[in-house]
Amino acid sequence: MSKIKKNFELQGLEIVDTSTDGKAIAKHENLVVFIEGAVPGDVVDVMVHRKKNSYAEAKVTKIVTPSKNRIQPKCEHFGTCGGCKWQSLDYQTQLCFKQKYVTDAFTRIGKLTYGDVTPIVANKEPYFYRNKLEFSFSNKKWLTNEEIKNGIEVPNKNALGFHIPGLFDKILDINNCYLQAEPSNSIRLAIRDYAFKHNFTFFDIRSKAGFLRTVIIRTTSTKEVMVVLSMFENNEEDMKALCLHLKEKFPQITSLQYAHNPKGNDTIQDLDIKTFSGKDHITEVMEGLKFDISAKSFYQTNSEQAYELYKIARDFAQLKKTDVVYDLYTGTGTIANFIARHCKKVTGIEYVEAAVKDAFKNSENNGIKNTFFAAGDIKDIFTYEFVNTHGNPDVIITDPPRAGMSPEVITVMMNLKPSRIVYVSCNPSTQARDLALMEHLYTIEKVQPVDMFPQTAHVENVALLTLK
Repeated sequence: MSKIKKNFELQGLEIVDTSTDGKAIAKHENLVVFIEGAVPGDVVDVMVHRKKNSYAEAKVTKIVTPSKNRIQPKCEHFGTCGGCKWQSLDYQTQLCFKQKYVTDAFTRIGKLTYGDVTPIVANKEPYFYRNKLEFSFSNKKWLTNEEIKNGIEVPNKNALGFHIPGLFDKILDINNCYLQAEPSNSIRLAIRDYAFKHNFTFFDIRSKAGFLRTVIIRTTSTKEVMVVLSMFENNEEDMKALCLHLKEKFPQITSLQYAHNPKGNDTIQDLDIKTFSGKDHITEVMEGLKFDISAKSFYQTNSEQAYELYKIARDFAQLKKTDVVYDLYTGTGTIANFIARHCKKVTGIEYVEAAVKDAFKNSENNGIKNTFFAAGDIKDIFTYEFVNTHGNPDVIITDPPRAGMSPEVITVMMNLKPSRIVYVSCNPSTQARDLALMEHLYTIEKVQPVDMFPQTAHVENVALLTLK
């Protein structure tokens, strides 16, 4: 039994790996130590802040010897903001560890038999790749270490930015974010400055009070911009004044909307969204197809890599004009519409009803007549009776959330025995778990990781299964 306890210092630990959530990993005796603030190859001193029987969690107190793969982070907020934990690791090394994550998941978790994992598809630009960011207003600004150390007086405790990891009521005020291209930063700063100037109150999540609550900024490759503001206290006069200011200052905003959100959570799915100016949507284009994205729509947050991901899924599916395809967890039907011209029929199933409405609309707008979409829980919709009505699938494409697929859905898939299954996943660990339940009937022919989120440990992965 290790003698290490909380607030125990460990010296000279060599970082040998990374975890799936981006933390560095070191070994001390028989203990695995998960460390914040280090990268593979570093030798560090750390302070343990949590101890369990088989592992400990710690933070770096000193970098004794920096890794050859360590670089200077671009962002001034690195280390406080939890959004880009790998900014201190060079991009090529990030890709290597994401590739390793996929192979480790398939080998250790799924214990799968599979061919070589194709080299990961890198993102062309490791910064400014997101098309959507959501920022929160708070009257409880997180003070940085520099502000605390220097005793800087902070009279204005209002902040507009990201939640501090693990603290639901603290917001880091963001000056500049490298995840979304302009005019994202300029719009956010203009909103903050206008709110300061006019003494608008920022949301207090504990007392449930305050005017401004959240702002969502979305962009497209076609240079359209959507801004969606939400307010806790329903003050339409001030909200319209703020929107007018944004409209005049940023004519490139093509969709300016707002909502009243008096609920206990920040989600906007069940809110009445009002359009102040422009359209109630923005439009993304992919291979000549136009996809309308509303305020409530899901769309892959990296447009360029989404295109690469969908091309891989389509290539893996090996579609024929006679194929009946099911697209499970279809979202707004992007994949379904993307592949529709290459097959006989695509049936998409999605649990969010608003997304299904968007899917139908996207088919209609693009003149696609061989798609059908159903809304509801996948395990309740995807039944043998449903298949009898809509046709037995030759190919199934599935793109579930991080939790993976339910056993009920997998059972139906196995009994239907489609010739090919294309499994798109944002979590290789749950993907490997699910594939282990299919391996008795299917061969894992191809595995292709795709980097959708540079500067983070997240990796997308596509697997092709063929019926044995």
